[in-house]
Amino acid sequence: MRIHQTAVVDQRANLADDVEIGPYSVVGPAVTIGPGTVVDNHVTITGNTTIGSNCHIHSCSVIGGDPQDLKFRGEETEVIIGNNNNIREFVTVNAGTAGGGGKTVIGDDNLLMAYVHIAHDCILGNRLVLANLATLGGHIKVEDGARISGLAAVHHFVAIGRLAFIGGCAKVVRDVPPFITVDGNPARVRGLNLEGLKRSGMSREDIGALKEAYRLVYRSDLNRSQALEEIRAQGLDDNAPTAEFMGALTDSERGRRGRGREGLRTDVKVRRKAEGDSK
Repeated sequence: MRIHQTAVVDQRANLADDVEIGPYSVVGPAVTIGPGTVVDNHVTITGNTTIGSNCHIHSCSVIGGDPQDLKFRGEETEVIIGNNNNIREFVTVNAGTAGGGGKTVIGDDNLLMAYVHIAHDCILGNRLVLANLATLGGHIKVEDGARISGLAAVHHFVAIGRLAFIGGCAKVVRDVPPFITVDGNPARVRGLNLEGLKRSGMSREDIGALKEAYRLVYRSDLNRSQALEEIRAQGLDDNAPTAEFMGALTDSERGRRGRGREGLRTDVKVRRKAEGDSK
C-alpha cells in the first residue's frame, strides 16, 4: 500500500494492499477500496463507500458525500462503485437516501469526465461515458453503453435506456428509450443511435427491426398506442432489441411526464407519511 505522508486515511478504512493514495487526500473510516485502485491528490472519499478494483480517481473528486436532498437526515446510506472506472477531476458522487433505496450505484468500465455530478440514488450501469459537466439529478437510472455529452442536465427520476445518446447541453426531462439519440433544450428525439448500435456489434437484422419500429413510433401518423400495436402486428416485437425498446416506451407511459421511475416519488411520500413525518 502506497499512501502519501500528507494523506489522511482513517485506520478503520479497508484498503487493499496495493492501493495508492495521493497527497492531501482524505479517506474515511467506512470506506473500502479494492486492489489496483489509484486515488490521486486532494480527493475526499467519505461515508459508507465501496470502490472496486483497478479504478482511477483523479484530483479533487468527492466520493460518498451527503446527498444534496432536504429530506436527508443523516441516515446510513452508501455509495457502491464497481471495477475499472475512470473518475476524472472534480467529479462528485453523492450517497443515497433512505427514501430512494439507500444506495448510489456505479457499475464497471465507466468514464466520468471532469466535473460530472452523480446525485443521490442514481443507478448507473456499465461501459458508460459521461462527458464534462454532465449532471444527473436524483433517482436516475442509466443503462449499459449509454453516452451523455458535455453540459447535459438530466431531471431526477428519468431513465436513460441502453445505448442511448444524449447530445451536448441537452435538457432531459423525459425518459430516453434505449437506442435513441436525443438533443436540444428541452431534449427531443432525433433518431436512432446508429453509430452506437454498430459499435456495439448489433446485427443488421436487429438494427433493421429497430429502424422500422422507430419509424412507426416517431415518424408515422400513428399515435403511440397504434404504433405499438402495429409493431406487434408485424411481429417486430419478436426481435429482442425491439422488444426492449417497446418495453421502455410502455414503462414511460405509465409514469408521470414520461418518467417511468416517477412512481418512486409516491413511494417516498407514502413511507414518510407512515413514519409520521409531516414534511
